[in-house]
Amino acid sequence: MQETRQNKIARLLQKELSLIFQEQTRATHGTMVSVTRTKISPDLSICTAYLSIFPSEKGEEILANINANVKSIRYALGTRVRNQLRIVPELRFFIDDSLDYIDRIDELLKK
Repeated sequence: MQETRQNKIARLLQKELSLIFQEQTRATHGTMVSVTRTKISPDLSICTAYLSIFPSEKGEEILANINANVKSIRYALGTRVRNQLRIVPELRFFIDDSLDYIDRIDELLKK
């Protein structure tokens, strides 16, 4: 039962975070941030979000900017999910490098 609830809340947070990043990156041309996966702790207090950033060269810079603005992102998330969740979880962001890993494997296979 708990596992199902965690999955539902993780999907909700992934959807809402992706909409928030879509609105924020609309102003900056040439960059795209997408939420590839979210995990939530069993007590629903910590949400770990994995971000895919394009172009990947700017990944560290954009992630540092996102981590500097975690409070405003959490507030925006809270206003969106205030009717579904009682407590908005603490947010942690990491870069999802699985696409770069896939590209590297394809590159090696072509040689």
